[in-house]
Amino acid sequence: MFLAVDVGNTQTTLGLFDDSGVFVIGWRMSTDATDTSDMLHSRLWGYFGKDGYAISDIDSAGVACVVPVLARAWRKCLSSIMGHAPHAVSPTYDYGLNIDTPDPKQVGADRIANAIAARTSYGAPVIVVDFGTATNIDVVDERGSYRGGTISPGLMLSADTLFSRAAKLSSVPIEVPPAALGCDTETAVQSGLVIGAAVQAEGLVARIKSELGIEDAPVIGTGGLANTVSGATDLFDFIDPDLTLRGIYEMSLRAGA
Repeated sequence: MFLAVDVGNTQTTLGLFDDSGVFVIGWRMSTDATDTSDMLHSRLWGYFGKDGYAISDIDSAGVACVVPVLARAWRKCLSSIMGHAPHAVSPTYDYGLNIDTPDPKQVGADRIANAIAARTSYGAPVIVVDFGTATNIDVVDERGSYRGGTISPGLMLSADTLFSRAAKLSSVPIEVPPAALGCDTETAVQSGLVIGAAVQAEGLVARIKSELGIEDAPVIGTGGLANTVSGATDLFDFIDPDLTLRGIYEMSLRAGA
C-alpha cells in the first residue's frame, strides 16, 4: 500500500492508498517540529492499529513537507518501515507539470501536489483554494501550466491571533453565522473570520480569473476548513478534502516511487 504524507505547519495529513490507487483511509495529527523518527513511527503504529491496518503494509510512500526539520525524521521513519526511502516531493523534479513562474524552486511541494491532482481530476484551467495554516490559491491555466497564486494568513491563524489578544473572544466556535451582520460578539467574530475568509477567496479568485481570462475555470476547495468556509459562499464547484494527498500519490508514481 502507498502512504501519502502532507506535512503542514500546523497539521500533518496522512492518506493510505491501495495497490490500485484508491484512497482507503486518512488521518490528521498535529505537526510537532520536535518529533523524532521514533516518535513518528509510534504515531503511525497507533493510527494504523486502531483502524485494523499494519504499518508493514506500507511498501511505498511520498512526503510533501513544508517543515524542513521534519523532512529528515519522516525519511528515516518511513525508510525503517519500507526498507527504502520515500519519495520527497520537490519542485525540481519533472512531474509533467510546467511551472511557469520566475523561480519554480520557490513553489511549495503541497501547492504542486494540489495543482497536479486538480488538473488530473478536473482538467485545465482550474483553481484550487486550500484552507490550511495559510490560505493558498493555486492556478493552472488553460495550457495545463502552473501559473502561481496567492498566500495569505489562514482562518485559524487569524483566529488564534485575535483570540490571543482578546481573551473574552477565545470561546467563539468557528462556524458560519446566520448573517454577515453580526448581532452580538459571537456572530460578529464568526462573520469576520469565516465570511471574511470566504469573501477574500471570492475576490482573489475573481481577479485571477479576469487577469488570466479563465472565467470558466472550476474552483476547488480543499484543506481542513474548506467545508466550513464553503457554507458561507457559492464560490466552489467542488470540495475535495483529499486533493493534496492524491497529488502526492500521483507525483510519487511519476517519480517511480
